[in-house]
Amino acid sequence: MKNINIKNKKASFEFELLDFYTAGIILTGTEIKSIRHGKANLSDSYCVFEQNELFVKNLHISEYTYGTHYNHEPKRDRKLLLNRQELNKLDKKLKEKGLTIVPVRLFIDDKGLAKLEIALAKGKKIYDKRQDLKKKDDKREMDRMNKI
Repeated sequence: MKNINIKNKKASFEFELLDFYTAGIILTGTEIKSIRHGKANLSDSYCVFEQNELFVKNLHISEYTYGTHYNHEPKRDRKLLLNRQELNKLDKKLKEKGLTIVPVRLFIDDKGLAKLEIALAKGKKIYDKRQDLKKKDDKREMDRMNKI
Protein backbone atom coordinates (compact mmCIF):
# COMPACT_ATOMS: atom_id res chain seq x y z
CA MET A 1 0.00 0.00 0.00
CA LYS A 2 1.44 3.34 -1.02
CA ASN A 3 1.71 6.17 1.46
CA ILE A 4 -0.90 8.90 0.89
CA ASN A 5 0.26 12.41 1.78
CA ILE A 6 -1.61 15.22 -0.03
CA LYS A 7 -0.26 18.69 0.80
CA ASN A 8 -1.65 22.19 0.44
CA LYS A 9 1.39 24.06 -0.89
CA LYS A 10 -0.64 27.22 -1.41
CA ALA A 11 -1.37 27.49 2.33
CA SER A 12 2.23 28.06 3.41
CA PHE A 13 2.62 30.74 0.73
CA GLU A 14 -0.63 32.58 1.44
CA PHE A 15 -0.59 32.27 5.24
CA GLU A 16 1.76 32.36 8.21
CA LEU A 17 1.05 29.02 9.89
CA LEU A 18 0.96 29.42 13.69
CA ASP A 19 -0.42 26.31 15.39
CA PHE A 20 -1.00 22.77 14.02
CA TYR A 21 -3.67 20.19 14.88
CA THR A 22 -4.42 16.72 13.53
CA ALA A 23 -8.12 16.09 13.07
CA GLY A 24 -10.10 13.04 12.07
CA ILE A 25 -12.51 13.51 9.21
CA ILE A 26 -15.93 11.92 8.64
CA LEU A 27 -16.03 10.34 5.17
CA THR A 28 -18.25 8.03 3.17
CA GLY A 29 -17.00 4.78 1.63
CA THR A 30 -16.37 6.16 -1.86
CA GLU A 31 -14.53 9.19 -0.44
CA ILE A 32 -11.94 7.11 1.44
CA LYS A 33 -11.43 4.97 -1.68
CA SER A 34 -10.75 8.10 -3.76
CA ILE A 35 -8.29 9.41 -1.14
CA ARG A 36 -6.45 6.07 -1.18
CA HIS A 37 -6.03 6.60 -4.94
CA GLY A 38 -4.64 10.11 -4.22
CA LYS A 39 -7.59 11.93 -5.82
CA ALA A 40 -8.02 14.86 -3.44
CA ASN A 41 -7.22 18.57 -3.67
CA LEU A 42 -6.79 20.90 -0.68
CA SER A 43 -5.88 24.11 -2.52
CA ASP A 44 -9.05 26.19 -2.00
CA SER A 45 -10.31 24.57 1.18
CA TYR A 46 -10.87 26.23 4.55
CA CYS A 47 -12.43 25.40 7.92
CA VAL A 48 -15.39 27.05 9.65
CA PHE A 49 -17.34 26.59 12.87
CA GLU A 50 -21.04 25.77 12.60
CA GLN A 51 -22.95 25.21 15.86
CA ASN A 52 -19.75 24.51 17.86
CA GLU A 53 -18.56 21.90 15.33
CA LEU A 54 -15.67 22.31 12.89
CA PHE A 55 -16.30 21.67 9.18
CA VAL A 56 -13.95 21.74 6.21
CA LYS A 57 -15.39 23.40 3.11
CA ASN A 58 -14.28 23.20 -0.54
CA LEU A 59 -12.16 20.08 0.07
CA HIS A 60 -12.32 18.44 -3.35
CA ILE A 61 -12.33 14.64 -3.28
CA SER A 62 -12.91 13.30 -6.81
CA GLU A 63 -15.76 10.87 -7.36
CA TYR A 64 -14.72 7.23 -7.09
CA THR A 65 -14.29 5.75 -10.58
CA TYR A 66 -16.03 2.46 -9.78
CA GLY A 67 -18.74 4.03 -7.62
CA THR A 68 -22.41 3.46 -8.33
CA HIS A 69 -25.31 5.77 -7.62
CA TYR A 70 -23.98 5.87 -4.04
CA ASN A 71 -21.05 8.04 -5.14
CA HIS A 72 -20.38 11.20 -3.12
CA GLU A 73 -20.53 14.86 -4.08
CA PRO A 74 -16.91 16.08 -4.66
CA LYS A 75 -17.04 19.38 -2.71
CA ARG A 76 -19.46 18.66 0.11
CA ASP A 77 -18.81 19.94 3.65
CA ARG A 78 -17.11 17.38 5.89
CA LYS A 79 -17.10 17.35 9.68
CA LEU A 80 -13.73 17.34 11.45
CA LEU A 81 -13.18 15.40 14.66
CA LEU A 82 -11.25 17.12 17.46
CA ASN A 83 -11.72 16.93 21.20
CA ARG A 84 -13.76 19.63 22.94
CA GLN A 85 -10.76 21.46 24.50
CA GLU A 86 -9.11 21.82 21.08
CA LEU A 87 -12.36 23.02 19.51
CA ASN A 88 -12.90 25.61 22.27
CA LYS A 89 -9.29 26.82 21.97
CA LEU A 90 -9.58 27.18 18.18
CA ASP A 91 -12.96 28.92 18.43
CA LYS A 92 -11.54 31.43 20.92
CA LYS A 93 -8.51 32.16 18.74
CA LEU A 94 -10.65 32.53 15.62
CA LYS A 95 -12.45 35.43 17.24
CA GLU A 96 -9.14 37.30 17.18
CA LYS A 97 -8.68 39.56 14.17
CA GLY A 98 -7.17 38.09 11.01
CA LEU A 99 -6.92 34.43 12.02
CA THR A 100 -8.35 31.50 10.08
CA ILE A 101 -8.05 27.72 9.95
CA VAL A 102 -6.59 26.15 6.81
CA PRO A 103 -6.07 22.48 5.92
CA VAL A 104 -2.37 21.80 5.38
CA ARG A 105 -2.11 18.06 4.76
CA LEU A 106 -4.40 15.09 4.15
CA PHE A 107 -2.91 11.72 5.00
CA ILE A 108 -3.74 8.17 5.99
CA ASP A 109 -2.34 7.12 9.38
CA ASP A 110 -0.97 3.74 10.52
CA LYS A 111 -4.46 2.42 11.30
CA GLY A 112 -5.71 3.26 7.79
CA LEU A 113 -7.79 6.24 8.91
CA ALA A 114 -7.87 9.50 6.96
CA LYS A 115 -6.55 12.45 8.97
CA LEU A 116 -6.46 16.13 8.10
CA GLU A 117 -3.69 18.31 9.50
CA ILE A 118 -5.06 21.82 10.02
CA ALA A 119 -3.27 24.98 11.01
CA LEU A 120 -4.29 28.17 12.72
CA ALA A 121 -3.09 30.77 10.23
CA LYS A 122 -2.68 34.49 9.75
CA GLY A 123 -2.82 36.00 6.24
CA LYS A 124 0.44 37.29 4.81
CA LYS A 125 0.86 40.71 3.27
CA ILE A 126 2.24 41.09 -0.26
CA TYR A 127 5.69 42.16 0.94
CA ASP A 128 5.89 39.05 3.18
CA LYS A 129 5.20 36.88 0.15
CA ARG A 130 7.91 38.70 -1.82
CA GLN A 131 10.38 38.16 1.03
CA ASP A 132 9.59 34.44 1.10
CA LEU A 133 10.13 34.17 -2.67
CA LYS A 134 13.44 36.04 -2.35
CA LYS A 135 14.61 33.72 0.45
CA LYS A 136 13.63 30.70 -1.62
CA ASP A 137 15.54 32.01 -4.67
CA ASP A 138 18.60 32.83 -2.55
CA LYS A 139 18.59 29.35 -1.03
CA ARG A 140 18.29 27.76 -4.48
CA GLU A 141 21.19 29.91 -5.74
CA MET A 142 23.36 28.94 -2.72
CA ASP A 143 22.62 25.25 -3.31
CA ARG A 144 23.65 25.63 -6.97
CA MET A 145 26.92 27.31 -5.97
CA ASN A 146 27.69 24.56 -3.44
CA LYS A 147 27.21 21.82 -6.06
CA ILE A 148 29.77 23.39 -8.43
